[in-house]
Amino acid sequence: MNHGSIISADLLQRHLSNPAWRIVDCRFNLIAPDDGLAQYQIEHIPNAVYAHLKHDLSAPVSSSTGRHPLPDVEQFKRKLGAWGIDNSTQVVAYDDAAGSFAARLWWLLRWLGHKSVAVLDGGFTVWKQRSMPTTAQVPQFAPVAFAGKPDLSMLVDTGSLEQRLKVSDVYLVDVRDPRRYLGLEEPIDTIAGHIPGAKNIPWKTNIDNKGLFLPKAQLQTHYSNLLRESPVENLVFMCGSGVTACHSLLALDYLGLSGAKLYAGSWSEWITDPARAVERSKDQAD
Repeated sequence: MNHGSIISADLLQRHLSNPAWRIVDCRFNLIAPDDGLAQYQIEHIPNAVYAHLKHDLSAPVSSSTGRHPLPDVEQFKRKLGAWGIDNSTQVVAYDDAAGSFAARLWWLLRWLGHKSVAVLDGGFTVWKQRSMPTTAQVPQFAPVAFAGKPDLSMLVDTGSLEQRLKVSDVYLVDVRDPRRYLGLEEPIDTIAGHIPGAKNIPWKTNIDNKGLFLPKAQLQTHYSNLLRESPVENLVFMCGSGVTACHSLLALDYLGLSGAKLYAGSWSEWITDPARAVERSKDQAD
């Protein structure tokens, strides 16, 4: 059986030694980029490899990109192969931030056509709370070949987003914290605010106070207004740099809804051109 959206800690524990499964630790700290690797080296789920957001799951930044450009496809496929991941592998990604970084790997694999990838519900936080096994041992896997081709229909770039916003055939959802969306604070990027017309539905509203995804019925209710306002194929999700937006795409996938797109460049790419419109408002909190 393939697992393609969210997986429980109990189910993962039963498959820790399954040679057809690969576990990927995606812990990361935007303020201290090497903290995730340091934590991995101290302790991680057995047989997990480590994926660094900046080095493994992103391309280098340029003056016209956001903070986490999508990785070069061929380099990323080689990295997957080095981790022992081929097209038959069940992949489970986790972090310690309620899946907000692990969802990036989930989306990248889906982008390349790999369906058997899931995010660990509750991540390393819940894993530890349940006293499940950990290790400091770094696994070694024989390299394999990963084959995949990007599905360009899953993406919207800045140019096409600008055009689609002009003709109103896109429904843009910004998943950042409301204070960042409103422009009341901006701890990471150089300009505060949001893209005019974007609706704010924070990714954290996908989870409960324990960092677990809401039950499907609650998630369905949570997104029901949005889905009444726009067909799913017109939805485009964004955040600060195209990472946490994947969490909301994962939530929709968990509900069996496909077709929504990612604005991978997100806010940090939008603001690289001062000619692009920026809005700051105290009146559009959702």
